[in-house]
Amino acid sequence: MIKIFAQSLIQIGANLQINWVLVNACLQFIAWGLFSLLIAEILRDAYHALCHQVNWLGKLHNKHHMAYRRDLSVVSLKIYQESQLYHDILESSLLVVACALIALIVRQPGLWLGVAYSCTFLYGACVRYFQGKIDTDYNHLPGPLETIPSTWLVNRSYHWRHHFDDVNAYYSGVFPLVDKILGTALSVKGKTVALTGASGALGQALTTELVKCNAKVVALTTNPEKLAEQTGVKVIPWQLGNEAELKESLEKIDILIINHGVNVYTDRTPDAINSSYEVNTFSALRLIDIFLATVTGPQAKATKEIWVNTSEAEVSPALSPLYELSKRALGDIVTLKRLDGNCIIRKLILGPFKSQLNPYGVMSAQQVARVVLFLAKRDLRDIIVTINPLTYVLFPLKETSTWLYYRVFSRRGKGE
Repeated sequence: MIKIFAQSLIQIGANLQINWVLVNACLQFIAWGLFSLLIAEILRDAYHALCHQVNWLGKLHNKHHMAYRRDLSVVSLKIYQESQLYHDILESSLLVVACALIALIVRQPGLWLGVAYSCTFLYGACVRYFQGKIDTDYNHLPGPLETIPSTWLVNRSYHWRHHFDDVNAYYSGVFPLVDKILGTALSVKGKTVALTGASGALGQALTTELVKCNAKVVALTTNPEKLAEQTGVKVIPWQLGNEAELKESLEKIDILIINHGVNVYTDRTPDAINSSYEVNTFSALRLIDIFLATVTGPQAKATKEIWVNTSEAEVSPALSPLYELSKRALGDIVTLKRLDGNCIIRKLILGPFKSQLNPYGVMSAQQVARVVLFLAKRDLRDIIVTINPLTYVLFPLKETSTWLYYRVFSRRGKGE
């Protein structure tokens, strides 16, 4: 019986012939189809960006911005429907025409998938205009913002920032690809940014770059005498262990950058152990908890952020065991806290740069600061700046596996 069954299978296999022409055609259709979706998204978001740069387009697009209150509720149904006509319907119609022209010129069947995709935007805009329905307008649904801005998909919190944080940023509608390319996925313009370790090499370099980006900087430092008076910078002295005294100041902060640290190098005395963990780990965690307590209000999740300098020591040797241990502990707890989604928490994974902590660094603090801001504006949540190529491989593996482990084996406290 088994022999007969095996022979039958062999016979069936022999009779089966793969039509490679059909397989190749299907693969081409899928590839061109995905490419057409990418083109549609780029064209749609590029048009949106142009609306904020070209005056006559801006006059039409401004009707869209006039339609919403700060909680994304509509000002009036009439104004809302006008916004659909002058922006959404116009934008979607142009997108359909552009995608159809590309499909006709290139003559690849898969490109018509982009046309169909564009038609869904036009259909939704028409329904909203003619029937006044807002339930298909997903990024503009009214109410408090309950989640932090998403990384790879535009959600309500992400798009809210375009309306009420910086209208010249956050242009993307579905995938934030164009924002990541243009560097408009995060705007620090007008934001109040506080940073610890402000008197250090990186702290001063970050301050300079942030001021260039029109941010208002609050320098939190234990050495205020080392900082010269600077326009756009407010200096607030503080002492290690007295982080709670900063609570009132942190309530007014949009972005907190935790950048202070200590390096005891080869020392392993009890005092060195206590100092390393107190400065590098526990002080940073106290500041994080104090700041997270200020993330209140219906729109706070969209605007509040924490950036933590955990350093390359999370995954690479720093030739300083206690520095590595204390920074790894900080990095792991930050990964744990990210699971709660209270606000965006970015990690700064920085390689060796010249500073008081590391006079042998091969990078300059100014270079590091510029790259940190460059990548932050592209909404990277893990900002790696180093000359060590292994870090770019090892850190994502470490962070992903740690995040997954904590996700499975930890739970939020009751009532949170």
